[in-house]
Amino acid sequence: MPYLQSSALKSVFYDEAHHALRATFRESGRTYVYEDVPQKLYDALLFANSVGAFFNRHIRDCFRFHEA
Repeated sequence: MPYLQSSALKSVFYDEAHHALRATFRESGRTYVYEDVPQKLYDALLFANSVGAFFNRHIRDCFRFHEA
C-alpha cells in the first residue's frame, strides 16, 4: 500500500486484475471501492500535488462505487 500525504484519504489500494480502486477516508473511516478505474488514473492520483483534490475531480462521482 503506497504512502499518501493527504488530509482526506487515509489509504488507497489498486486491484490491477479488476481495475478497482479501494479508498479509505480519514475523517469517516469508511472505505469505498470504485470500479473500472484505469491504471493511469490511479498512478496520477499517487503523484498528484493534492491527492484529495485530484480524487474529487477525477474519481469521486466519475465511477460506479460501493461501500466495502
